[in-house]
Amino acid sequence: MTDSKTKSNAKDSKQAKLPAKNNFSEWYHELLITAEIIDNRYPVKGMCVWFPFGFAIRKNVYSIIRELLDPDHQETQFPLLIPENEFMKEAQHIKGFEDEVYWVTRGGTAPLEVNLALRPTSETAIYPMFKLWIRSHADLPLRIYQIVNTFRYETKHTRPLIRLREITSFKEAHTVHATWEEAAEQVEVAIKRYSEFYHRLALPFLVSRRPSWDKFPGADYTTAIDVIMPDGRTLQVGTAHHLGSTFAKTYEITYEAENGEQKLVSQTCYGISERCIAALLSVHGDEKGLVLPWEVAPVQVAIVPILLGDKEKVLSVCRELQEKLGAARMRVKLDTSDERPGAKFYKWEMKGVPIRLEVGPRDIEKGVVTLARRDGAKKAVPMVALVEAINQEAQELQLVLYGRAKKFNEGRVKEVGSIEEARSQTEAGVALVPWCGEVDCGHQLEDQVGANMLGEPQYQIFSEAACAVCGKKSTVRTYMARQY
Repeated sequence: MTDSKTKSNAKDSKQAKLPAKNNFSEWYHELLITAEIIDNRYPVKGMCVWFPFGFAIRKNVYSIIRELLDPDHQETQFPLLIPENEFMKEAQHIKGFEDEVYWVTRGGTAPLEVNLALRPTSETAIYPMFKLWIRSHADLPLRIYQIVNTFRYETKHTRPLIRLREITSFKEAHTVHATWEEAAEQVEVAIKRYSEFYHRLALPFLVSRRPSWDKFPGADYTTAIDVIMPDGRTLQVGTAHHLGSTFAKTYEITYEAENGEQKLVSQTCYGISERCIAALLSVHGDEKGLVLPWEVAPVQVAIVPILLGDKEKVLSVCRELQEKLGAARMRVKLDTSDERPGAKFYKWEMKGVPIRLEVGPRDIEKGVVTLARRDGAKKAVPMVALVEAINQEAQELQLVLYGRAKKFNEGRVKEVGSIEEARSQTEAGVALVPWCGEVDCGHQLEDQVGANMLGEPQYQIFSEAACAVCGKKSTVRTYMARQY
């Protein structure tokens, strides 16, 4: 028996757990505050404050996005304020956002000559500059992105990280191409990058082409990524929009082709917000707290000394291990607080630390440490091979997390054939419904099922089936779900 089995006091054994996860709303809100992710007590509805620990998760998550985009995108930053005359140019786009815009109408005590919009999204801020930047085919393709805050006057029930009035971490990419086909290829590149991003977060997802009435305002089409949350609802966690030449016409973005002809560009834009973190925490978390993949955990290894016998020797060995792991570029925390071991275990489990090391005098005598993974796996590991062992355990934990999430995801998607079946399935999951592709039938589906149409699954082939509304044979399917 290792020293880590030492009894804690009664207080340690009675550490309060989170609410049951099947009560998702209560569990989620308690998790965010207890694990110190987001504090929603800021005195403006729909605006939250990042705790330092939560912000560290955000920083690690967004470093993956930057890593995936930086090889062929350039990071930039555009102003928050958009002049009303530029904002109002694209009528279809504005119609999609007009009820969500915050307006700045005064500077100090004086009315502004031109009202300024707080960006709800940045097309109308960026594209007037594209007109100035792009002159010839040699300037194309142009790919930029920024990670900024955006503001939307959300009138529905706000939820931290999910539905906000200030989106604090909006990654939006904007690209410009010579042809419609090249822009379509860029949309596919965006989906592939997002796929890799979510795979590294160990999150399975659905990819669908949004129906025409739910595409981004001004886009030719929208492809979206959704994660199924613990209560069976879906959360849109990424979108890629083919804008065609809609904005190019409005903002007169043209280039000189090799033959000297002036042509309109084709454009795309694609975005991810802190909803990706909401999905990460929600899908993997449990009633002990966070469960974080190795790559994004602010603390990857927590060392808990079991201070029995020669306490100084135990602490000395722990410090040596901390230095060794730090040299291997691991994010390590040595817990020298006065808390009992059980309280420390609870604390680091709540924080989602992937690996905990327990070190006591008996462990030292045997030349081992007790390694506890956040998924519950536990074993004795030789100190001499600790770095290799931790790297291996981190890889295995990633596979376990993805496997669990994939099993949950697949268990919540079911193919159905009728309105009644779709209505039942979408109470706590996603229905895959046969649809003829006609708009009228699509609207009837949403009305009769009482759920949203996510759109046609991408990269899948289906056999013919009767449309659940009109009965017409079709190979088209649509995902339907209740959405956040």
